[in-house]
Amino acid sequence: MDTILVIDAGSSRLRFRIYSIEGEGSLRQQIKGRIDGIGRCPRLQASSAGGDPLANRAYPIDAVPDILAALNIAGAWLRDELHISPIAIGHRVVHGGAEHDRPVLIDHGILARLEGMTALAPLHLPHNLAPIRSILTNFPTLPQVACFETAFHRAHAAVADHYAIPRGLHAEGVRRYGFHGLSYEYIAKTLLRVAPEIAMGRVIVAHLGSGASMCALHEGLSVESTMGFTAIDGLPMEARPGQIDAGVVLYLISEKGMAASRVQEFLHGDCGLNGLSGLSGDVRQLEASEDVNAKFAIDYFVHWIGLNAGMLSAALQGLDAFVFTAGIGESSASIRLRVAERLAWLGVELDVARNARQSQLISSSASRIPVYVVPSDVDLMIARHTLTLLMNSGSTAPKGA
Repeated sequence: MDTILVIDAGSSRLRFRIYSIEGEGSLRQQIKGRIDGIGRCPRLQASSAGGDPLANRAYPIDAVPDILAALNIAGAWLRDELHISPIAIGHRVVHGGAEHDRPVLIDHGILARLEGMTALAPLHLPHNLAPIRSILTNFPTLPQVACFETAFHRAHAAVADHYAIPRGLHAEGVRRYGFHGLSYEYIAKTLLRVAPEIAMGRVIVAHLGSGASMCALHEGLSVESTMGFTAIDGLPMEARPGQIDAGVVLYLISEKGMAASRVQEFLHGDCGLNGLSGLSGDVRQLEASEDVNAKFAIDYFVHWIGLNAGMLSAALQGLDAFVFTAGIGESSASIRLRVAERLAWLGVELDVARNARQSQLISSSASRIPVYVVPSDVDLMIARHTLTLLMNSGSTAPKGA
């Protein structure tokens, strides 16, 4: 059985999926797994597509100090115990810069250029690229594909891509990129099947999770996004502030004496819903709390979703549908209801019963704008891209690689 391995590497966790290649190039998930707590309390957990447990193993801290150690453990488990040797590997890579508007087969030149972009995503790219570098060194004939979170947004018009700064900085890469592109691409393609009547229209997709953003789609393409140069911008998130005046950053440096590295830590870890509530950035905990600051954090989150929906509707010059996706968007009926109330001026009206039971279409029959809940599957999107590039390039990997 030919398989594709999908890897998503972060600072303290490694997620992986195995997909089998079925007839006519279709893909079916076989295994999902992760190693969490890298460098702290590492644990390998994996299950079959049906949810049956396959592994649940704790390791000493010094046995899994970093991503590469986690990669070796996951690879050995897949190879030695499950006898799986993938014919290709797809990687989630947060940033592809201005150069990459689609997935790409990796070679030493591509890797070197991506390593040169680490300043664009210093908290993500080094971890994304570490497994790629290791596999390229140890299994040089095994095809690897980089799938970029920024690529889907590269078709933006110039006015949506620029900041009002000297053009030389734009040429250097200081521009609006947008993120969560693999999720938006998956939703755009899925709408063709589940809601073809609106798939090519003017659609806002709200990707609401620990990282949150929104995207305006027209004819299945991204025309505007709430995120810009970094994944800090736009909506408030679990621990990131979202839109913030650059003057605040200058104030933190000049008046609070923060070094650039500390500002970076602050904006990525101390802000957002976590900073507002003083309790947690997890929406589930905030919704369950009676604390006034927890309630304010939720109010703020919903407020900014509503504001950005207005902005994206203007970018689209109208609106034909609204879609919720990602962890919060897919699971929180109360957030969806509150967002819909903010969008009543657009003609949005939810069916409370449909919303409560997590139906795919949750708007009422009287709603002028249909509202959907569509689960995202970034890993499947990566596997599809990997298989497509593999087939188009004619690349093959020896069994047992």
